[in-house]
Amino acid sequence: MPHHGNEEEHQSEPVNSSDSQKVDSGTGDVRGQQQDAGEPVAEDSAAGAQAPAGDASEGDALAQAEAILNEAGAEGGSNPAVDVVAELRNDLLRLQAEYVNYRRRVERDRDVARDQAVIGVLNSLMPVLDDIDAARQHGDLADGPFAAIAGKLENVLKTYELTRIDEVGVAFDPNVHEALMQQPSADVQADSVSQILRAGYRKGERVLRAAQVIVAVPE
Repeated sequence: MPHHGNEEEHQSEPVNSSDSQKVDSGTGDVRGQQQDAGEPVAEDSAAGAQAPAGDASEGDALAQAEAILNEAGAEGGSNPAVDVVAELRNDLLRLQAEYVNYRRRVERDRDVARDQAVIGVLNSLMPVLDDIDAARQHGDLADGPFAAIAGKLENVLKTYELTRIDEVGVAFDPNVHEALMQQPSADVQADSVSQILRAGYRKGERVLRAAQVIVAVPE
């Protein structure tokens, strides 16, 4: 049968069996290239799979500190790290104690300052209270709006623990009474207050102003 064209073009080149094994029929990739280069794939993959992700036995810093303390306690010896921790703990306890004392001192100073401010206001109002007493004794505050205002002021001052010292017939007490006159009397067995010339005031247990009184003394 006659052939058309060059017969050399129809001749197929011999196929190398080793080359055909290097080509993957499904993907077209070359197989066995790393084996030819002397780089075993299986060993590298195994080595990569066995690479450690981290030493979990070391733990965090707190666990390490606890381990140091436990080890020092078990050995009973001197450990510089333990000494540092103990010193820091002592410093912390001292600072806490100082802070507690400072807070108590600040609160105490605040209370003292508030009391001093209230006492200053009360002392400044005492002349007004004396005028109210004088007006009441003269009958000027028997009724009317001024009497209501005076009563409201006295009630407000009571909320600040302001009380009057104006009792008659009680024993004379130099801590709360200021004797301006003495009058012999057969009705008393000891010095006692017979008349109030000017009322005194106290805030709580603290005397702000002693009452000026006339003292009745035994004959």
